Amino acid sequence: MPIDNPTTGTATAPTRSTWGQFQTTPDRGMANYAGPDHVRDAATLVQRGAVFGLDYPLDAFVPSLATLRSAPEHHLVSRHRDHRDDYLDGFWPQAASHLDGLRHRRHAEHGFYNGTPDAAIVAGNPALGINHWSQHPIVGRGILIDIGRHRTHLGKPIDHAGGEALDISELDDTLAAQDVQLRTGDLLLIRTGWAQWFLDEATADERAQIHTSKTCTGLAQSQAAIDWFADHQVALAASDTFALERLPAVADSPFGADTDHGMMHQELIALLGLPIGELWKLDELGEDCARDRRYECLLTVKPLNLTGGVGSPANATAIK
Repeated sequence: MPIDNPTTGTATAPTRSTWGQFQTTPDRGMANYAGPDHVRDAATLVQRGAVFGLDYPLDAFVPSLATLRSAPEHHLVSRHRDHRDDYLDGFWPQAASHLDGLRHRRHAEHGFYNGTPDAAIVAGNPALGINHWSQHPIVGRGILIDIGRHRTHLGKPIDHAGGEALDISELDDTLAAQDVQLRTGDLLLIRTGWAQWFLDEATADERAQIHTSKTCTGLAQSQAAIDWFADHQVALAASDTFALERLPAVADSPFGADTDHGMMHQELIALLGLPIGELWKLDELGEDCARDRRYECLLTVKPLNLTGGVGSPANATAIK
């Protein structure tokens, strides 16, 4: 159904978007692809009862690579000897492992997802809020795409120090090597090994350089990448990198150099309505999948129930 976009006045949905496609719960975007049938089928994947938490600690990435985000200050208080309570100061929900909500990016030409008016994107208003994925969590068949391990196996390890840009075709190459076929509604876990490298292996000089240059491994910006996510009708795409896509954008990026520095977040979030996970903890799961050669799992993602929230810790769990 065509949507009248109150931001631009256009009468039809933008090309290559999912605007108007999900009538019942439109503010959930592509998460709607993982419906009840997908959840039921994914539950049959649990064979061993092995559980993997996919969130790093809230203070894992200190100092933060983002200019504004920082780790929260954790305070404990006590009213008496037998009581404890706690609170956080300076809590940025997207500072560590997190989920980008559909408020996170506005498209420079078309506005917010589904033509949601700018005036609706305020605190306390539920429109496009992270709350829609909390009240109806994102659950389904999780697929680990272990590009990092695949490239190492080929003798071509990813250059994390240089912030390698990964072509979207590498997802297909890795899936073929893992003998995995994607299905509509899958929840993708793209492991490059970047987070593990940054936290455990990078030298102090390498980390300092990354903080200064903001150069990080990720998917190369291209129309082919947008088409790939749209055509596969995935319900979520998460990675262990800082932005899913490469930072900074590749020099030949076709997207918004004047407005979003060539990044494709605008296209993925504001046009496709894709839930994007970043800085997820995928290494333990990756090791397990490499051992048993099973790259699928039941995946649950339940962000904070913050009305009108822009983003949230992922609160993601994989079960095999």
